[in-house]
Amino acid sequence: MQNSDCVPLVEVTRGDIVESIHYGAFVLVNSEGQLLSNQGNPSLITYPRSSMKPFQALPFIERGGAEAFGFSAQEIAIICASHSGTDLHRRVLAGMHEKIGTSEDDLACGVHWPSDSETREAMKKAGLEPTPFCHNCSGKHTGMLAHARLRGVSIENYLDPQHPVQVSIRETLAEMVGLAPDEMPLGTDGCSAPVYGIPLQNMAHGVALLAEPIGLDETRAEACQKITAAMMAHPVMVAGPGKFDTELMTVADGKVLCKGGAEGYQVIGILPDVIYEGSPGLGVAIKISDGDSTGRARASVALTILSSLGVLDEVDMERLAPYGNVPIKNWRDKVVGEIRPVFSLSDEISRGF
Repeated sequence: MQNSDCVPLVEVTRGDIVESIHYGAFVLVNSEGQLLSNQGNPSLITYPRSSMKPFQALPFIERGGAEAFGFSAQEIAIICASHSGTDLHRRVLAGMHEKIGTSEDDLACGVHWPSDSETREAMKKAGLEPTPFCHNCSGKHTGMLAHARLRGVSIENYLDPQHPVQVSIRETLAEMVGLAPDEMPLGTDGCSAPVYGIPLQNMAHGVALLAEPIGLDETRAEACQKITAAMMAHPVMVAGPGKFDTELMTVADGKVLCKGGAEGYQVIGILPDVIYEGSPGLGVAIKISDGDSTGRARASVALTILSSLGVLDEVDMERLAPYGNVPIKNWRDKVVGEIRPVFSLSDEISRGF
């Protein structure tokens, strides 16, 4: 990532001084792939990390995997999730493995404590240790195991980039983002699954197609709609209580799908007819160059874009106030600064293009 790829997007003030700046880039495109707005380099190649999860689920869903195993919309949603390890998440996963005929021991994602603080503290108080179901990527991995079972191939090496499941994911992802499979640099995600480098504009177009799957064959279009509907209907499965993705999809109430990824990545899909009657599906891809460990920058950028487009109104923004452009308070609850965007969409975009 070069300095020229990213521009200031969010600044943090204290008093009258700008104390820190988050640099990054974002792209807004429609479902036809037309670039509508950007800050920074739209061709910036970076790893979407967990923002890839809906696409990793796509070949399984379009092969009829959900029907074959009797997966509900709630279970489809957790396949696309970075869940927070609550009791509900772990219970849903256990039920899925019963349907698949696999077990927690078959998951190759690793183990970490739940990110949900109440769940984590309750487990520690009870003397429990985390298991693979606590891992935020265990839903994605459960989907990959189901995909392998569906096709009657080995589950032992399901993360190998040459495994049939991973080959299908790579090919499907490439088609959705308009690239050849060998144009996407291969990396390894934190959960050991393959992850691919994708230009921001291509990723945003793929997300726009999830929101409005025009120009796709019927099977794939139906799979995109099934994934999108499941994520929006069960946002708590996609992240968890108090998490940005969950809260945004809850407030947007069927207008937006979103999925964050590690190191400052975020994608948002805006469904057709949301901005005005006849408006196209839109895709947004955001990358914060410093990794945005707290998530404050990507939330600020996301909410600024959605507010500017009229997707979120004042009431919505008030409900999402803790996640976006907010006052900074000290330990005595005094306002000492603020988090605020340093960009705006063009007037043309703001009027609804």
